[in-house]
Amino acid sequence: MVNSEFEPRRPVLVGDTADVFLQRTLTILRNESINPVVTIEFSPYRSGVICGIPEVLALLAKVLPETGSEVWALEEGETVEAKEVSLRVKAPYGSVGLYETAICGILAASTAWATAARECVEAANSTPVIALGARHLHPNVAANLDYASIIGSCVSCTTIQGARLAGVTPAGNMPHALVLLMNDTVRAMEAFDRHMPQEVPRIALVDTFKDEAEEALNVAGVLKERLRGIRISTTLERGGVSPDLVKETRGRLNQAGFSHVEIMVSGGFTPEKIRQFMNAEAPVNVFGVGSYIASSPPNSFEADIHEIESRPIAKRGRIPGITSNPRLHRVM
Repeated sequence: MVNSEFEPRRPVLVGDTADVFLQRTLTILRNESINPVVTIEFSPYRSGVICGIPEVLALLAKVLPETGSEVWALEEGETVEAKEVSLRVKAPYGSVGLYETAICGILAASTAWATAARECVEAANSTPVIALGARHLHPNVAANLDYASIIGSCVSCTTIQGARLAGVTPAGNMPHALVLLMNDTVRAMEAFDRHMPQEVPRIALVDTFKDEAEEALNVAGVLKERLRGIRISTTLERGGVSPDLVKETRGRLNQAGFSHVEIMVSGGFTPEKIRQFMNAEAPVNVFGVGSYIASSPPNSFEADIHEIESRPIAKRGRIPGITSNPRLHRVM
């Protein structure tokens, strides 16, 4: 079933984002009246978590003929091995060839982001991870990043569009800007509490002006049971967030009767840093991860023609004919 939220943009549909040699190829083939049915297989260079299939299907639904086409794919979110065929398209070349660039790009970026997210989630064991990566790349793909992070098992993300694509509720508390503008963490949190709907969790950022544990106690003392949690995102100039800082904050909150207050940490977290916190038994309730997921290098996909009019064919070094993969299922 095609997800309408992944409506392809006009530049993709008209081929403006395609490699120009594909445009030129179609021009030549049209003038030569050549348009055979081909089978193209897409596979990744590296293993990972496959992601981007719904977006590819939304594109193919727009461009493939209603009859005479077949699309086979892995399930979104499945683990995929290097060189494993993840997507197979059988259709007239004139309807699909122009979109090789877009399909490879969608799968390469989305799979890389989902894989990086899964690495963080696995490092965190059962502790939830929220994706904070939108500010680390271009806004045109921020929602796709957030969607891929959810496919990679993050529990939520920060952009509204990304959360809508993934079918989750966006997560977010307050930025340092709010605290700076109101010149006081408690005052900022009181305003947050007054104006935000009740379903929005009250989570205070506590590292802007004062000691993190002190500020956590100040906010908890005012909001009491309404305070869901605190977020610590201490700057690198002050040493960043550490397991000991989390332990101290947890201990002081517990001693003051605020054991219900959760602790979220963010700021430069990677799978390795998450494991350090887990090994130190730091009492973290939620990890926020941004740049590690967003900066993951693309897992490049290659597209190969393996059949032309049902005749096995391939370039040198590849095996002609359809590549067997029983995990593929027909999706179109």
